[in-house]
Amino acid sequence: MTGLTVPTTGRPRLGRGVRMRFDKTRGKHVLVLPETVVVLNATGAAILELCDGQRTVTDIVAALREQFGEVPDEQVVGYLSKLAERRHLEILDD
Repeated sequence: MTGLTVPTTGRPRLGRGVRMRFDKTRGKHVLVLPETVVVLNATGAAILELCDGQRTVTDIVAALREQFGEVPDEQVVGYLSKLAERRHLEILDD
């Protein structure tokens, strides 16, 4: 799956067996996977909280812009694409 680019019309959601939760010990959100834990920064957590399988990538960028101001589309698409390549996310199509 090298070079995967998530389409802006795709609807991302967490992959099978992947859960996001707040880790009190670390004081950060983490992705819990079957064999590992990925510590998220605040930006990553904000993006993933919007990945519910209902919102498109375009919707996610719009929601992030409401919350944070200017958000480059390509950075969000790049982040989601990396997570999809690693199967942390599934991308639903219409």
